Amino acid sequence: MSHPHSSPFLPEKFSHWFEQKGWQLYPHQKHITESWQTGHSVLLVAPTGAGKTLCGFLPSLLDIHDKNRDKATCPSDQAGKKQNIHTLYISPLKALAVDIARNLHQPVSEMGLDITVETRTGDTPISKRNRQKHSPPDFLLTTPESLELMLSWPEAGELFADLRCIIIDEIHAVVGSKRGDLLSLSLAALRQLAPNAQTIALSATLAQPETLLGWIGDADQKKQLIIPDLTKHIDCQVHITAKDDLPWAGHSAFYALETIYHHIQSHQTSLIFVNTRAQAELLFQALWHMNELNLKIGIHHGSLDVSQRRKVEAAMARGELDAIVATSSLDLGIDWAEIDLVVQVGAPKGTARLMQRIGRSGHRLDAKSKAIIIPANRFEVFEAFAAKINLEGQLIEALELAEGSLDVLAQHIVGRALAAPFDADKLYEQVITAPPYAELERNMFDKVLDFVSTGGYALDHYRQFHRLVKG
Repeated sequence: MSHPHSSPFLPEKFSHWFEQKGWQLYPHQKHITESWQTGHSVLLVAPTGAGKTLCGFLPSLLDIHDKNRDKATCPSDQAGKKQNIHTLYISPLKALAVDIARNLHQPVSEMGLDITVETRTGDTPISKRNRQKHSPPDFLLTTPESLELMLSWPEAGELFADLRCIIIDEIHAVVGSKRGDLLSLSLAALRQLAPNAQTIALSATLAQPETLLGWIGDADQKKQLIIPDLTKHIDCQVHITAKDDLPWAGHSAFYALETIYHHIQSHQTSLIFVNTRAQAELLFQALWHMNELNLKIGIHHGSLDVSQRRKVEAAMARGELDAIVATSSLDLGIDWAEIDLVVQVGAPKGTARLMQRIGRSGHRLDAKSKAIIIPANRFEVFEAFAAKINLEGQLIEALELAEGSLDVLAQHIVGRALAAPFDADKLYEQVITAPPYAELERNMFDKVLDFVSTGGYALDHYRQFHRLVKG
């Protein structure tokens, strides 16, 4: 957001709220909304801190606001009509979905909008999941795995019948992986259930963004790629030490504990990224053993109990922690603007990942992102400097796109059968609309279908592996 200025583009209730916050729409935020309102699906590629989340939700907020206003004018037209999901937000991370939901509740509440927002992830209680089948919210925030499970419900057709908007956040983080394969198949099924839905995909800076256009709609969908001319100032340094201190091997970086602790002490809030959960636990314990100043240091990774993760996330959002030691569980999108330093312990394993992590610091376009890379051993010094040079030169590796995995396809086929009986010909036509499976030949599809039906040649004689029955 930039300086306050009234916007005739927004309804009065929205303009007033923006002025109270001292915010103004960026041109690309207005551009996306106008494109969506004219029937386009949109792919936005922009640096971290460019307000991509608002880009995704603003068209839906305005659309529901208009519909509620029409409902109030002509209540008889809506009498007895069951509410279904209006906007489905898909995040690669459970923590990100929860954080976005928390951030969405604020404008919805402060503007007095009649909009319900809920999450549906692996952490959601069973009672709430069952209730969402019959009484869904306007905005449902979920993950690729949870979406696939919801599509296997017999009620899925009714649940998504009125879906108007699909938001895919941090799409670059899933494309090219098995999670991406699963998401592509889920989207293909979802678009058949909700043919009127438009997609808004949000991505960090990419080398070849046009390769992702197939993810935001089929051949008949109007699509638009938006790449705003934005720059983000990044200050990235590599920690240098006396050669005798730097080990030849290992990934703990314990030689630099005092340096890491000093950085935590000299900054307001720090995010310390490591590459594995074991590293996170070891580094967290080591920092606490030397924590003479009683700095408030937390830990966050996917194996922690959900209550512990939520406690840490809430404390960080309130500005109560001096630092968090984290894995990729906090890589993406978490909107904590107060973070003023990112420490990357070990080689960052890619310029795009490093840029994503550094973007957690100064999470606004007008704020500088500051980071330091601490190599864990002598060989990682080369990787650290290579990443720094690539970062400064905006040399980002291209996404590695590959053919879709067949085991993921087998899982998806079983899910389709759980939802309802299917016709193999129609399902094949649906599957090949998913970009990773566009080149899938029919005979290979039939082999996968036979495998989940009979167990294939190896498991044919074991009835427990016969998942599907031909009608």
